[in-house]
Formats: sequence, C-alpha cells, structure tokens
Amino acid sequence: MGWPEKLVIATHNIGKLEEFRALLPGIELVSLTEAAPALTDIPETGGTYLQNATIKARAGAEATGILSLGDDSGLEVDALDGAPGLHSARYSGGGAKLNVEKLLLALGERPRRERTARFRCVLVVAHPDLSIALTATLGTCEGFIDFVPRGEHGFGYDPVFVPTEQTAERTLAEFDQAEKNAISHRGNACRALLKAL
Repeated sequence: MGWPEKLVIATHNIGKLEEFRALLPGIELVSLTEAAPALTDIPETGGTYLQNATIKARAGAEATGILSLGDDSGLEVDALDGAPGLHSARYSGGGAKLNVEKLLLALGERPRRERTARFRCVLVVAHPDLSIALTATLGTCEGFIDFVPRGEHGFGYDPVFVPTEQTAERTLAEFDQAEKNAISHRGNACRALLKAL
C-alpha cells in the first residue's frame, strides 16, 4: 500500500491537521470535520496509544470510505509515573491551558533533573476495507518540563516542553513549524510511517 492522493486524518484538532499537512506534503489531507462532520466524537476506549490510534483510524475509514490515519499521543512525565500519558488531552478536564497548569502544579518545585519527560505518538493507517492489514508506527521526543510556559506556537503542552535534542533550551512553542517537525514525536512517527508504506 502506497500513499494515496487523499487521506483522512481522524481528528477534529486543527493543530494536528496543520502539523500533518506540513509533514505529508503532496497529499490532500482532510479532517473528520470536513470529511465526516457527523462523526463528532470517537470514544478513546483503548488501554494503549496503539489501541486508541487504531480505533480512530478504523472509525475514520468506515465513516468516509477513504484511507484514514489515526493518531494517539501523549506526554509522559517520569516523576508522575508516566502521567498524564493516555489522558494527556483530558488531564484537567478543562482544555490545554488548564492541563498545563495542573501539570506544573503536580511537579511543583522539583529540580530539572526530576522533570524528565517524553512525548509519544502512535500512528495507524486503516483501509476502508478493514480486512486489509493496518500499518502502525511509533515516534518519541525526549525532553523535560520547564517551570513556566514560554512561546506562542504549537498547542497542548508545547509551551512547557523543552526537547533535549537542542542546545538553546527553547520550548516546542518557541519553535517554528519546520523546526518542530524535524524533532517532534509526530514528525518521527510520520517519517517512520512513510518508510513503512
């Protein structure tokens, strides 16, 4: 299975859609908002990133009849035993800003050496004919959680996540899109997926 001319990204998250458009040039990418507006919510009932990404990819493919890419990702903080992890998007129950505030409160004044974390992303591609095997890949990005939010770009936890793969100690929200895509968990997962397909 090679890349098609059109691919559904099984999300309503505009930030994710824009990242995928930068990572997968030359392919027409559409969100569920455009391709299947009636599919307003896909329950993430899986116990792993792979299970949730598979649920999303299959739901997108079934609803649209088009090859569909499901993404599940999360932030894992070592000092919090991997939390927020699978529940990253719903960590506070009140959106991205409150998620960041809850995370910083949970970490308190822990020193930098105790603020290590990683973003993890699993991508799954599902064919509308679900008898065809799924393709899945994993991407990660190591770093640490800063003490205060910085930067105007990105979304989610980007304003407090400092990748270790740099020397300037900027948060992901201080990166432009191309810089972020070069090292991000989603960028790494996309590059692995392109090779796999």
